[in-house]
Amino acid sequence: MRIFFRRVASTRSPCVPRCHGPLPVANRSNSPLAFRYGVIAIILVALWPITCAAQDAAPSPPRVSLQTEQQLQEELVFLREETVVTANWREQPISEAPSNIYVISAEDIRQSGATDLPTLLRRVPGLSVIEMSGGDFNVSMRGDNQQRANRILLLIDGRSSYVDTQGLAPWKTLPVSFLEIKQIEVLKGPASVIYGFNAFDGVINIITKDPRDMNGTTLQAGAGEYGTVRTAAIHGGKAGDLGYRLSIGHDQQQQWRDRNALAFRADRFNGQMNYLFNSGGMVRVEGGVIDANRADFSSGDFLRINSPYTLSYARVSYERDEFFVRASWSQNNVSTSNETVPPLAPFVVSGDKNGNPFNIPFLTNSYDLVSQYSHAIGSTHRVTLGANYRHNTLSGTAVSGLSQENRFGVYLQDEWRLLQTLTLTAGIRMDTHSEIDPTYSPRVALIYAPHPNHTFRLSGSVAYKPPTLVETNADLRTTTTIFGFSTTNVGQGSHTLKPERITSYEAEYQGWFLDHRARVRLTVFDNHIADIIEAVGLSPTFGTWMNVPGVADIHGAEAGLEFLPASWLKGYVNYSYQSISQSVTGAARRGGPRSTVNGGLRANWDNGLNADAAVHYVGGASYPIRTEIYSTFSTIGLIPSSAIPSERVDSYTLLNLRGGYRFWNQRAEVAISAYNSLNDRHREHPLGDTIGSRVMGWFTLTL
Repeated sequence: MRIFFRRVASTRSPCVPRCHGPLPVANRSNSPLAFRYGVIAIILVALWPITCAAQDAAPSPPRVSLQTEQQLQEELVFLREETVVTANWREQPISEAPSNIYVISAEDIRQSGATDLPTLLRRVPGLSVIEMSGGDFNVSMRGDNQQRANRILLLIDGRSSYVDTQGLAPWKTLPVSFLEIKQIEVLKGPASVIYGFNAFDGVINIITKDPRDMNGTTLQAGAGEYGTVRTAAIHGGKAGDLGYRLSIGHDQQQQWRDRNALAFRADRFNGQMNYLFNSGGMVRVEGGVIDANRADFSSGDFLRINSPYTLSYARVSYERDEFFVRASWSQNNVSTSNETVPPLAPFVVSGDKNGNPFNIPFLTNSYDLVSQYSHAIGSTHRVTLGANYRHNTLSGTAVSGLSQENRFGVYLQDEWRLLQTLTLTAGIRMDTHSEIDPTYSPRVALIYAPHPNHTFRLSGSVAYKPPTLVETNADLRTTTTIFGFSTTNVGQGSHTLKPERITSYEAEYQGWFLDHRARVRLTVFDNHIADIIEAVGLSPTFGTWMNVPGVADIHGAEAGLEFLPASWLKGYVNYSYQSISQSVTGAARRGGPRSTVNGGLRANWDNGLNADAAVHYVGGASYPIRTEIYSTFSTIGLIPSSAIPSERVDSYTLLNLRGGYRFWNQRAEVAISAYNSLNDRHREHPLGDTIGSRVMGWFTLTL
């Protein structure tokens, strides 16, 4: 959502320094109250001049341009409807999209003070973010939640960043910096009809800026508590019809559970070039690499793993208004070391097929080719045809030989304008896969717009998630030693798995009010999930993956309000409700809070001062975990009963603050931000770290 100016006569918007090693940080764990009040004091001091500026400006609203007084009186500030691309892989107004989409703008990102993508995503209604550790997040949608959530497709400019061989999304390690992002589009609900496998619960598509829009050099450095460092340097420009952009960056953070131990550290580089032809077509070439030499993850129910990895990618594409073809390659080179959590560490060791728990190699490669053609037939139909092929490989000492799979999909969709106010979008996709039978993923959406400011949508869709190469080809060993006697459990993949299936129904309303100064969005949904894949122990010495019996039904509602009470002030508030009924048992159960509330206010004054406050309330929740191994050791007296983890986590409230000052003709900015500024120390998952507060300082310069 963006702020624009328009004449009063029209109130409807058109649709249209790197650091090596962790920073030394003083240990304040013995003075939590002083730390908490120190955080609040710093933020209050930072925001005090902003508050004074707001009071001084109260008699006359601050202006955001240099236009004359007469021109300002003729103009009206309003919220403009976003243009999105994710629903159909082409541009369209958000109210005409056949799916539910939420947009996070570049300005939302800039003023958030966030250090990672999941923190930005907390504002989206229906999205669940769980911070497991300083280097590990789980992001899920509409109650389809678990410790290793892997049912959202992550894209960057339409290119998959989802590592489907292992079923994970690198939430902490984007190859692009926040400064390069134009907007983030969050599509809620199955989208397999366009994207095929993995677009199960939804899609998050990060749209980067055109290199021509980043003419010059931008530098940013942020540093703060828990050894947190985030730096970026971007240079972009154009030479005739050629646009280019280069970016480098460095990120790191200490562990929440140990301020002196590194949780995450990574260096990144990416580059992009595009060439515009006189005919209107464009060739785009891009590539990049992320080198993460420390990544602290929580895996399984009794393991923490350090997984240094190198993630590389390259893509070349040709695009026109109604057609594109894109070819890409990506590689993830991982070395994993397993650490059993206390108090089980003396008794349990988990490793590869040789029993080795350290430096376990995984090498994955993905090759992807996708093409789409969309064409308007008369004034009532737009037909879209598409196809894609994807080849994945996985090798390492924890899988059986070289594992590989082939995926091929074709799809057809028609957007039929039945009436001026009524549009029917219907499509279907067929996918083939080396390990499963062909699947068919339909989507139908009926959009009714009785008035330019009011839209109603009814939709239904089906999506599938195939087993990963780990689930079909894993070869693992877990050795348990009690009183000097050892037993080894063999964990192997299964080639008899069926794909997980989701059937989703949704109704949505979008309405603009107060001359486009406010937007209301209301949604109800019902999701039916079946054939859930889960690791199962069949005996003390053997385990595998299975489609567990039972289903999960998740239904809920979302309500949101976005508003612009003044040219310098913008806000939002939303509420999500979810109810889960299920017949699946054990670790396959879905879990999550029944209610979440998000809200925020952002202010920008023409004297360069700006401020942002965001609050997130997450209700208490229960998450399924395997407690059997803890109970076994407790029963025989090797660990205390208090060491058995509870599935329940309490509710918590995050208050994130940021205050900044822009100067030198808006080309430089200093800012201070506080994450969890109230120091509401909490766990977001029973096996996760206790999350504390963090204060950071920022400097950004555009040359």
